[in-house]
This record gives sequence, structure tokens and C-alpha cells, in this order.
Amino acid sequence: MAFENLILPPAILAVSQRLLAAIEEAATPNHTVKASDMAEGFVLGLETARTLEAARIEAFYILFDVATEKRLREMANAGK
Repeated sequence: MAFENLILPPAILAVSQRLLAAIEEAATPNHTVKASDMAEGFVLGLETARTLEAARIEAFYILFDVATEKRLREMANAGK
């Protein structure tokens, strides 16, 4: 799942796509976790500012968590 199911303001969409790409393209587990932390901080900011409704905020958290887990699994499997 990417952002196509979420209707977002252009500025939020652009940052979200950049953060997701950073997770998906991370070269090491450390970089993956760092990118994930940045994404989580971004979503926390949106949540705190009440920029989006709760369902969209939750979708963001899930999307970034799934991407992080997937990237870490890919790296773990590549090391086998």
C-alpha cells in the first residue's frame, strides 16, 4: 500500500513519498531504522497539529511500519 488510497494535501504527500523512499532505499539496518524514526516523527507532528483525521494518521503509521519491516527482512534475507 502506498499513498494512492489516502487523499492528501500536495505538501504532505511530497514529504510522505520522500520519507517512504528513504525507508525503501536504505542501505543498512541502521539507516532503515533512522528513516523509520524520521517518518514516525513526521506522522507524530501531523497528529499533534491535528492536520489529518485519526484514520489517516493510523494509515500513515501502518504504512511506514510495514515498509520498515519489509526493508529489514529484505536485508536480513540478503545476508543469508
